[in-house]
Amino acid sequence: MEAILQYLLTGLSVGSVYAMIALGFYVMWSAAKAVNFTYGDVFMLGGVLTVVLVEMGLPLLLAGGGALAIAALAGAVIERVFVRPFNREANAIGWMLTTIAVGIMLESFTTITYGPLGRPLQTPFVEQPIRIGGSGIYPQELILPVALIIVTFALEGFYRRTVLGRAMRAVAFNRVAAGLVGIDADRITLLAFALAGGIGALAGFLIAPVIQASSTMGVVVGLKGFMVAIIAGIANAKGVVIVGVVYGVMEKMIEGYLSTAARDAIGFTIMILALLIFPQGLFGRREVQKV
Repeated sequence: MEAILQYLLTGLSVGSVYAMIALGFYVMWSAAKAVNFTYGDVFMLGGVLTVVLVEMGLPLLLAGGGALAIAALAGAVIERVFVRPFNREANAIGWMLTTIAVGIMLESFTTITYGPLGRPLQTPFVEQPIRIGGSGIYPQELILPVALIIVTFALEGFYRRTVLGRAMRAVAFNRVAAGLVGIDADRITLLAFALAGGIGALAGFLIAPVIQASSTMGVVVGLKGFMVAIIAGIANAKGVVIVGVVYGVMEKMIEGYLSTAARDAIGFTIMILALLIFPQGLFGRREVQKV
């Protein structure tokens, strides 16, 4: 029983990271029907930049805020320079190649300047684990699901209760119609990628004290976050949150009862089977176009 509780708590923490990454993909896809495939590296910036800024003498929260701002700016720049010019047509896929290339360059540059090894991000929440029913977990890990809940409800409130959020919903529903009523769809898309960059960096900032910040920390996490978004139905925010958390718990159960090597093999197999059974995603709906 203690082992199950341990895997459940740890899986909830990891799953919250996947869910936040998937939320970022949801935000980008809703606005542009395109995503930033270097999003895992934007997640990485949240951890690495915080470590660098702390080492420069900034307080932790100020360093984290600075890292989030830089990552949001990076997301906006990537949209403007590497996504928008290659996403002019309905079936364009050039943005896939350009964003993948940017991710490789960003990771290589970080490895050269930051170093290939992970560095710890010291916080008071990773010094002593909390005991819950015989299981131990750091307070920092418990912050992640709390942050996920806050981000999810804040995003929902933003979309429903602010003018900018409603404009984003309008662009997501029909980009052409939104433009006809005076909404600058390109500007909204730019802001959506910046918002997604901030969400991804927040996940990197919060998990860095647990796993150490490194130049490669976002490679697999970004891929899993994208797969979570696809399996859930990338246009459904609540769905990607649920699938992200469930996948994180499932991973830890597989890792605990089988092995670390089996974790990704079984996890990705289940994802592929789920996509074969539900091509539109578990929470997705078939899109109908009138011609």
